Amino acid sequence: MSQGSSQEPTMKVYEEIIPKAWNGMAVLIVNILLMLGTIATMIWGIALIDSGTHVGWGVAIAIVSCLYATLVGPVLFSGLKILRPKEAYVFTLFGKYYGTLRKEGFYFVNPFVSAINPIAESMSQAHAPGEKPTTAANPALKSAQTAATIRKKISLKTMTLNNDQQKINDLLGNPIIIGIVVIWKVENTAKAVFNVDNYVEFLSIQCDYALRNIVRTYPYDVSSSNDNEKTLRGSSIQIAEDLRQEIQRRVDIAGLVIQEAGITHLAYSTEIAAVMLQRQQASAIIGARQMIVEGAVSMVEMALQKLGEGGVVHLDEERKASMVSNLLVVLCGNRDVQPVVNSGTLYG
Repeated sequence: MSQGSSQEPTMKVYEEIIPKAWNGMAVLIVNILLMLGTIATMIWGIALIDSGTHVGWGVAIAIVSCLYATLVGPVLFSGLKILRPKEAYVFTLFGKYYGTLRKEGFYFVNPFVSAINPIAESMSQAHAPGEKPTTAANPALKSAQTAATIRKKISLKTMTLNNDQQKINDLLGNPIIIGIVVIWKVENTAKAVFNVDNYVEFLSIQCDYALRNIVRTYPYDVSSSNDNEKTLRGSSIQIAEDLRQEIQRRVDIAGLVIQEAGITHLAYSTEIAAVMLQRQQASAIIGARQMIVEGAVSMVEMALQKLGEGGVVHLDEERKASMVSNLLVVLCGNRDVQPVVNSGTLYG
């Protein structure tokens, strides 16, 4: 096998080209005037034929005028295009990329060019002939299909993609349910149309893939051994930025720009939700008890210090131990205190 045949073909990188376009209103007015003129010229040619003086010229004039009025003029009308703000036409001429028209206005372009919108084409192919296209089954495509309609225009507006919630295992292997929202727009229409089959479906799939990669690198919640650990629940800003960068890296080939990405839903999966709730409750109880004990010990120390400084009573070690025990029971207990009057002494 030769060296040249073993090399893999490289994919062509498409960049936007500005097509040749003229003022649509001027072309419209001139074409209408020419069609009206050809009608008058055709009548004149017919008159020459009827007069019998210049039959050849009359036939030629009538044929040329008829061709322009019935063929050339209507074809030129097909080259008129209207663009609204934040819309674009991607044109091909006999299978080759012709250019992208982005600026709003009324234009005249080559009447033989074809406008391409992969979303519109995929919607038409997904339904039987004559069947009215409906919204795709994937809800992530709804907003983009509303913006980019069947009119072969590419929407340049900022759009929202909200994929279905997914079940993914976090860093510790716990299954969680997570959903994200992505704010995006088309930046390079040539890449969006020619590098991928359907840039909206491509974005949706890449968002799912990037989400799984990011979630697997973080735990859902902080563990007891590391309080400074970044988690899905506590580091939402960092997670969103990592997610945006990961998606952007994957959709650069499609000419898309990811402006923002964020988590819209985050929860443990149903099979472990009850167990994790008990764990969170236990952690909260332990934390609360720890604070109570620390506060009670400091209060006991303060009480013994104040009693010693004021000379109110003189306590030996056994009485101090009894007092500390009683104070800790009172301060750390979760029930109301029932006072007991001791009429005797500790030594009987």
